[in-house]
Amino acid sequence: MISCFRCWKTWCWVLFASLLLLPDPTHAEGPGFSVGLGFEVASGAYGTGTRTDSIYFPFTLVVYPTERLGFSIEIPYVYQSSSAVNTTVFAGPGGQMAGMPKQAAAMNGSPMGGGRGGGGGGSGSMSSANAAISDQSHGGLGDITARGGYVVVPEGDHMPRVRPYVFVKFPTADRNKALGTGEFDEGFFVEFSKQLGNWYSFAEAGYTFQGNSALLALKDYLSYNAGAGRVLGDRFLPMLIIKGASAPIEGASDLLEMRLKLKYLATERTGIEGYLAKGITRSSPDFGSGLAIFYEF
Repeated sequence: MISCFRCWKTWCWVLFASLLLLPDPTHAEGPGFSVGLGFEVASGAYGTGTRTDSIYFPFTLVVYPTERLGFSIEIPYVYQSSSAVNTTVFAGPGGQMAGMPKQAAAMNGSPMGGGRGGGGGGSGSMSSANAAISDQSHGGLGDITARGGYVVVPEGDHMPRVRPYVFVKFPTADRNKALGTGEFDEGFFVEFSKQLGNWYSFAEAGYTFQGNSALLALKDYLSYNAGAGRVLGDRFLPMLIIKGASAPIEGASDLLEMRLKLKYLATERTGIEGYLAKGITRSSPDFGSGLAIFYEF
């Protein structure tokens, strides 16, 4: 059974990789580039009784070889006020950045525990070892994530734009400081977006395959992200977004939060995004906010 699952997973990656290499009939004049710099902060107890504040500074580079094909790499700096939880477990889809979705800072923060299948993780209580270091703050390089997506269906009068994408998360963060899981993650998403007059809406859903950790009882999980908003004038777009996922750790609750997101086109090449978030479930942060600036070359 395990070998069959691995074969199925391998063939899925081959299929997506082949999709990304398809020739693009609408080739742009040349490759496009954009860079982004963000700041995100979240705070919550995550069912542990210890409040953890986390800060996420992502730098993102996006490359568009054609109008329909895009790749990105995100390099974050992560800070946590305590080691009681790991707030970087969940890396579900965030907002849209110059047409390339990014993965936002993880928000699960379930307590540290045993490895997958080993029990003990995510139950809302800390081990004595974790309790002893729960008041220690740590910062450093986070997990680097690479993504690639291809627009298989351009937006039409009645059809939404459809773009699947795949991603790989590299374990560059220090798991001993609860800045990452120390494992590779892979996954895929499908994104739908449509504009009707001044109204814009999007939805995406996907699945993440997590590695086997000796510190966390990690689970593969489904995540989703959807929102709608109305363009005001030519440059301002406020949106209401729902963001969630199934539990990424044994014993954790599902993740769910609401976001008010504001997008502003400062110039033809410069965009500014900000959001306020309110967590709804136990494993989500109590509240969060973020600000990012993007420039397209």
